[in-house]
Amino acid sequence: MIQLSGAGKRFGPKLLFENCDWMITPKERTGLVGANGTGKSTLLKLLCGIESLDYGSVSFTKGITQGYLPQDGLTLSGRTVFAECMAVFADLQEMEQEFETLNHKLAELDPESAEYTAAADRLHHIDSEFRNRDGYAIEAQVGTVLDGLGFRKAEEFSGGWQMRVALAKLLLQKPNLLLLDEPTNHLDLEARNWLETYLADYPHAYVLISHDRYFLDVTVNRTVEIWNKKVHFYSGNYESYLRQKEERRAQLEAAYRNQRDRIEQLEAFINRFRYQATKAKQVQSRIKELEKIERIEIPPDEQTIHFSFPQPKPSGRIVAEFKDVAKNYGAKHVFGGASFIIERVDRIALVGINGAGKSTLIKLLAGIEPLTAGSYTLGHNAIPDYFAQDQYKELNPDRRLLDDLSDAAPRATQTELRTLLGCFLFSDDDVFKRIGVLSGGERNRYALARMLLAPSNFLLLDEPTNHLDMRAKDVLLESLRRYTGTVVFVSHDRYFIDNLATRIIEIEDGHVHVYPGNYEDYLWRKQGGPAAAEARIATEEPGPLPVASGQPKKRVNPMKLKQMQDRLREVEQQVAALESEIRQHEAALADFKSSEETVRLTGIVAARRTELEARVAEWEELSATLEPSV
Repeated sequence: MIQLSGAGKRFGPKLLFENCDWMITPKERTGLVGANGTGKSTLLKLLCGIESLDYGSVSFTKGITQGYLPQDGLTLSGRTVFAECMAVFADLQEMEQEFETLNHKLAELDPESAEYTAAADRLHHIDSEFRNRDGYAIEAQVGTVLDGLGFRKAEEFSGGWQMRVALAKLLLQKPNLLLLDEPTNHLDLEARNWLETYLADYPHAYVLISHDRYFLDVTVNRTVEIWNKKVHFYSGNYESYLRQKEERRAQLEAAYRNQRDRIEQLEAFINRFRYQATKAKQVQSRIKELEKIERIEIPPDEQTIHFSFPQPKPSGRIVAEFKDVAKNYGAKHVFGGASFIIERVDRIALVGINGAGKSTLIKLLAGIEPLTAGSYTLGHNAIPDYFAQDQYKELNPDRRLLDDLSDAAPRATQTELRTLLGCFLFSDDDVFKRIGVLSGGERNRYALARMLLAPSNFLLLDEPTNHLDMRAKDVLLESLRRYTGTVVFVSHDRYFIDNLATRIIEIEDGHVHVYPGNYEDYLWRKQGGPAAAEARIATEEPGPLPVASGQPKKRVNPMKLKQMQDRLREVEQQVAALESEIRQHEAALADFKSSEETVRLTGIVAARRTELEARVAEWEELSATLEPSV
């Protein structure tokens, strides 16, 4: 459909990429990846004809239609959401109006007249085309797409909703080639899940940019990377790309070493026998061989940044407790009957559709919003620290980044501060920018970096992954995994949730439910993993441990009941202690000291994991036995 030949593009004096040869086929399923600023969005614009090449050529198959979704900058008309999307089918709507007009006309014409025959032929033609293009189902199509993307009613056109409407219109148009630049930026998890399914069945090609690893893994079968001013092609999804890239580099390094060995051999022979007449022929032969060698170059290593923020003072075991909490805004009921306990080192993800009340719940935990009903108890030594979606509004716009960060952490070195800023995409002279000149996304990134310098022991993070690329997300994820405090967070990044969350709190239809495990476990339970009644825990005992299911309920001898309950509590404490010890040893493993120390720690972690599995199995058996009989 589209072919790039020797394609190259500059951004001012900066070369983005060159010598790109790419044939896009009718069934393309491609993820476009690379660091910020390498030219991903520019390449997408080239494919849809918005940008032009500086080098090479691009050719398009006749009749190809492209649909392009930019990251931002859309302005829609102000019509209702449904009307805006129905405008995609303007030609079909005109056809339908003409069909009605012709029907009325035929009723008035003489059936024997030529005019009647012409009108009837036109009516038949319109009817056939209308049916072939599924014209009678356009309203149902619009409803399906809008529902999948989270529209429950006509919404005001805020920035995020405008992008959703634009995406809905593109999906309804079904162009030959979809070009999507960060399509998941303004989608909640439910809408992302729906989009993944929709793209799996999409009848044509698409190329997309995303910083969501999970989304890339389930939607693409080819990965194109812009790196080191070149465009590199990999088969498979993002996970496969990472593996292949590692293998390619290993092969390249092996080939480089072999070539260096050969070059050194040739140079040694030439230098040794250069002035011996009897070896002149062999020397010349080796000089020619040396000249013909196309030197292999090893590209510079991509910078890998690790950041660990200071660990907070420990809180008590119970960090926070909700008892029958309700929240209303006037007549609007957000949720009610919320009862749950948050324990030390919990990593809890709040999920639910946009507008369900996730941000409200996190504000209640932060003490920013008052309860409508119920009680909220903050645990011993628990110190909450709240990161809002618009946290940047709390910053002083006149301060320079490095100065402001230095004041927030006076003991940190300039190198440490620059490293942290680099993690969040502020490098070189960017560190001297004033906060007021940054974009909203840049200020949010900086606000998150600033918070991580001196965290409390109870972090409440509302969409901390917004505006972060994969590298920055990885830094944040690893930092939070090594963090010894408690985290409650909202994120729409499936990979981030799956790799951080130990429990899920879902807000749905005015109710709050707690699920053990990460998002994948949550979906499994929602889809009927164990019985739904056992999977949902409206009011739970402390401990992020899985709920046993499928076990026959045992009647317990009253004499043994207290003994078993005591043992259950003891096992819970052992599990918590083992999990804490494993995390500490894993953190030590991340800071390499010696091979001997690594072997020792690896052995300890393996032994503790085996012991943990045994304790969890015992906990499940005790829990199943102690469940009341039905």
